[in-house]
Amino acid sequence: MFRQLDYQERVMSAVSLYLSRLRIEKKIADEAIQLINTQPHLAGALTPPDFVKRTWTAMSSDGVLPASRAGIPYSERHDGCGRPVPNVVLKVPTGGGKTWLAVSTVTRVLGQYLSTNSGFVLWIVPNEAIYSQTLRNLRNRQHPYRQALDRVAAGRVRIMEKSNRLNARDVESCLCVMILMLQSANRQSKETLKMFQDRGDIHGFFPPEGEQHAHRAAFESTPNLNGYNDIYPLVKDSLGNALRVIRPVVVIDEGHKAISELAFRTLYDFNPCFVLELTATPKDVQLRRARGLATERYANLLVEVTGRELDREGMIKIPLNLDSRQGTDWRATLNTALCKLSDLDSAAKQLLANTNRYIRPIMLVQVERTGSDQRHSGHIHAEDVKETLLALGFDEAEIAIKTAEQNDLNQPENQNLLLSTNRIRVIITKQALQEGWDCPFAYVLCSLAASSNLQALTQLVGRILRQPDAEKTGIHSLDECHIVTHHAETASVVQAVKLGLEQDGLGDLALSVSQDETVSRHDPAPRKIQRRKEFNLTPIYLPLVMHVDGSDVRELDYETDVLSCIDWRGFDPAEIAARIPDNAQAAESQLQRIRFAEQGPERFVGETVGENNEVLVFDPAHVVRLILDIVPNPFVGRKIVERLIIALQKRNFSETRLGQISRLIAEELRDGLDAQRSIDAEAIFKHKVIEGSIQFRLRVDGRNWRMPSEVETTEPENSRQLLNNTGGPLMRSIFSPVYENEFNNDERDVAIYLDGESALVWWHRNVARRQYGVQGWKKARVYPDFIFATHDNCVGRRITILETKGDQLENNLDTVYKRELLSLLSGNFKWDDWTPAGELELVQRDGVVVRCALVLMSEWKAKLPSLF
Repeated sequence: MFRQLDYQERVMSAVSLYLSRLRIEKKIADEAIQLINTQPHLAGALTPPDFVKRTWTAMSSDGVLPASRAGIPYSERHDGCGRPVPNVVLKVPTGGGKTWLAVSTVTRVLGQYLSTNSGFVLWIVPNEAIYSQTLRNLRNRQHPYRQALDRVAAGRVRIMEKSNRLNARDVESCLCVMILMLQSANRQSKETLKMFQDRGDIHGFFPPEGEQHAHRAAFESTPNLNGYNDIYPLVKDSLGNALRVIRPVVVIDEGHKAISELAFRTLYDFNPCFVLELTATPKDVQLRRARGLATERYANLLVEVTGRELDREGMIKIPLNLDSRQGTDWRATLNTALCKLSDLDSAAKQLLANTNRYIRPIMLVQVERTGSDQRHSGHIHAEDVKETLLALGFDEAEIAIKTAEQNDLNQPENQNLLLSTNRIRVIITKQALQEGWDCPFAYVLCSLAASSNLQALTQLVGRILRQPDAEKTGIHSLDECHIVTHHAETASVVQAVKLGLEQDGLGDLALSVSQDETVSRHDPAPRKIQRRKEFNLTPIYLPLVMHVDGSDVRELDYETDVLSCIDWRGFDPAEIAARIPDNAQAAESQLQRIRFAEQGPERFVGETVGENNEVLVFDPAHVVRLILDIVPNPFVGRKIVERLIIALQKRNFSETRLGQISRLIAEELRDGLDAQRSIDAEAIFKHKVIEGSIQFRLRVDGRNWRMPSEVETTEPENSRQLLNNTGGPLMRSIFSPVYENEFNNDERDVAIYLDGESALVWWHRNVARRQYGVQGWKKARVYPDFIFATHDNCVGRRITILETKGDQLENNLDTVYKRELLSLLSGNFKWDDWTPAGELELVQRDGVVVRCALVLMSEWKAKLPSLF
């Protein structure tokens, strides 16, 4: 038997009260209409009351409606024939059981308001995920949703899709529930849809073709029917027309997605007798009417469920634990999340042994790229994460990728993630898991793309909130959820998480989160900015860092041309072993006893009863897998690990001790190897520059970076433009206009200075990660802030690549690296001296010299003049 929760009973009490009052007001309105029909002379003096509005007014006067909507009037709804339609909105947060509340409300609408156990329910859902889930649950006769419908309809329930046949006798004798995608009923060209096409499997709703008077009577009874009017009126036998005659009960899941004027008009054109909307975030809409007049269409909020109510009932995993990692190694972040997943898995196995309750914790991994053509773009790719997981010992069946191109969750064995036979433990996605993806086993969200895609992180937060079985386990780790982010500003991540909770209707649970700023819910659409006319035909080329091996000339690939040259065979980890302290703390390992609380609001309390007697063993193979991304040869990696263990054993580290601190050993080894990799990569890069196999040249064969003819901006056209010191526009930038908000304060000063320099020909503000960048001995490219060209009396023209840094970063490792790299490239710039036969010479040697520089912001006024 389905467990009715306290807040669900509160919702149903409000619905029942509303329906009882609605039925009374409807009876009064029907009597008025009947009186007018029997005594037509009263039609001018008597107006039937709007029973829907009167009901809402009475509910408001009785103080039943939510206090948060005080002062907001009832927003009227009318069907395609102009009749008032009862409409209520239930605000229910993510994880609050919206579908159960919808089913319970439908049963009450049929019994209390319509006094029938048959009829038609049109169930509108916003996306494919919710469609499949709702259809599956309603078709399952063992599911509580279906059982509730069976009880009200005495077992005569028919679950349908829009392509199924429909007979009027089915509607009269059964409860028909049709699941429909919002997009199916929300199109500009409705006549092209199957719902509004004449079909041969819609029977009993309209007269035979030859009965002209009956067809005319049907049009008079329901004026918004679609039909043919060539010779005489003829109603189409379409599903859309059948719905208009049936007057269904309409359920709109995620009602905030059906607020457009087209969706609203289309849904109410089905002539519903009752409309129920369920949403976590009700929305009021401003409408533009004739003559520019604006009106409001409000959400008729009947009941509001708070996040705290869900938490008290054990419906969601709260608190949400956030671990914002600041390192640059995404694999280290992934490993941190995997350690958390492993801890949860251990707790779940203990729960299964003690209570026979099955939970399989799942981790979601948000990546930066998923497309097959974006694998080597320098971003964190889904396949990179999958390869890392496989190297760490995961089985192929334990990993699923869910993207626009690939959906492993659709495989038959993966469709029900809650089954004990399902093996999925990690799901990799970019942002494909939207509303409706429902898996209470999702506990950990590892966001490797938080710094570049906070909006996707916001949408994914709700996917890990649902509590398995809607019931707390009593084990703290299994009653909470976790977010681990990579290299992202903590404040921005907190704001994104807070926004995600608000969008899932759980804003009241985020009161303790910092509220200094708000994150925009909608990023402006990008648009193009063109070059200035005077530069429109000017070809501008910049040298790329190229790898040259005889006739094989290509852009430098960091992993292939630098990392693969590192020889790890003789690496001695003695220094790493020396850094591990004798008194290193082992991970806590304690037994917890969970029992019922004798008093107080908590249902369970925990106490420590002793140390876990589990023996931890150091696993060399596991550590080898952890370093495979640094030392790609597993045999060489195993030798390094063995040398490390020998060095630790010489310091009297026992086998038991090695097992206790195995995680610390692995982390220190990774850090040491990463540091050595940086040293070796730098030496290899510089050696190849000297010998000429790595080149920084303007090439006459055309293998250069070319300045684009247009760039993108997200600034609105009326945004404030950057002006010079006299208040005039900047005139020497390659692209125009130049918007003030695209620069920080220091960059504005530099741009204004460059634009006013007489020796300057043009300048360009380079956009990181989207325009010109140079590859060095570290993986991340260096994207200079400014590129500018100047006249030079000696050589004709200089093109300068300028990187600026704040003073506080003067001795920062990144600043030191960039300064050294730019100096090296500048000192080794030259023109290519030959053109391969048969190739078009794209660049003329006209005396252009390219140089690179890094300038601290405090010294730019002194240093920049020397660059002209």
